[in-house]
Amino acid sequence: MARLVVVQQKQPSFFPLASSLSDFNGVRLHNNLIQQYRRKTWQTKGALQVKASSAKKILIMGGTRFIGIFLSRLLVKEGHQVTLFTRGKAPIAQQLPGESNQDFADFSSKILHLKGDRKNFEFVKTSLAAEGFDVVYDINGREADEVEPIIDSLPKLEQYIYCSSAGVYLKSDLLPHFETDAVDPKSRHKGKLETESLLEAKDVNWTSLRPVYIYGPLNYNPVEEWFFHRLKAGRPIPIPNSGVQITQLGHVKDLARAFVQVLGNQKASKQVFNISGEKYVTFDGLARACAKAAGFPEPEIIHFNPKEFDFGKKKAFPFRDQHFFASIEKAKSELGWKPEFDLVDGLADSYNLDFGRGTFRKAADFSTDDIILGKNLVLQS
Repeated sequence: MARLVVVQQKQPSFFPLASSLSDFNGVRLHNNLIQQYRRKTWQTKGALQVKASSAKKILIMGGTRFIGIFLSRLLVKEGHQVTLFTRGKAPIAQQLPGESNQDFADFSSKILHLKGDRKNFEFVKTSLAAEGFDVVYDINGREADEVEPIIDSLPKLEQYIYCSSAGVYLKSDLLPHFETDAVDPKSRHKGKLETESLLEAKDVNWTSLRPVYIYGPLNYNPVEEWFFHRLKAGRPIPIPNSGVQITQLGHVKDLARAFVQVLGNQKASKQVFNISGEKYVTFDGLARACAKAAGFPEPEIIHFNPKEFDFGKKKAFPFRDQHFFASIEKAKSELGWKPEFDLVDGLADSYNLDFGRGTFRKAADFSTDDIILGKNLVLQS
């Protein structure tokens, strides 16, 4: 396996943000924050195939957990030189389920590695400046102060492509969310908003993708896996309130293709794109879709009122208990991208290449289910 390994000097340096966003309400564009930064002056379905383009020297921040695993393969197949920046705690290359030995050998011989902690800002600056990169894909960035040293170290950077989140939108009665909708600077994703503002203020060529819920093989978030655990155990599926809450999932391979499609694309310059699946789905419908995709009988669904329970710090359900979905029309019309997976096919891909093989990220925990079901039985009796 090709490796570019740099030993990190343990000299952490921190650059706090100029100010918080706690005084703002939902806004369309983060103009005040941008001014703060400026004043500071600082082929077949799911197949990993893409169109050829001029080769670039690409850095992926992250790349060994979920999105980056599929993205890095697409970029290597396209002929780019790809380096992963990670702490080195996980293997840089792991063979994917269904991946041929030849494809894995080809990928692992070409992928490069830069070992370090992205929060050690001085190390980031010196190591990236020494290497030089044409494009940065930031898959695991959460805060703006983690991004500024990257930009400062690469003055000739051609494009900064950022993985944001549809979770930045301000909760609204009017759905789906569009890219021009008001955002919520008090959300748990406010760091991603601040990063988008920093990229705009720095006047770099940036693109930001905002996925909704991501699913697919190797997913480390309990999205489809939460349902698969209960289906396999033959247990009822506890769903909050009516179960008609509407949400949206996007397959990781479709997201990876979108990341590749914005590379060097003039239409993606300084733009935000929602990326997710074509259709929306209710919570009850998602439970049934998971069962259908994995070949289980239609599940028994139990509805519960979350306000009647105290689950402590545990989550009884893996989704926001609200309508939450976004329009992907901008990505379709301006990028020519569209998802290849419909929901059931995508869930089947996830199950067959992951959970169905006996692999999962988190062990089953039915403790909150038992609380819900126990009360349900008492009420029935």
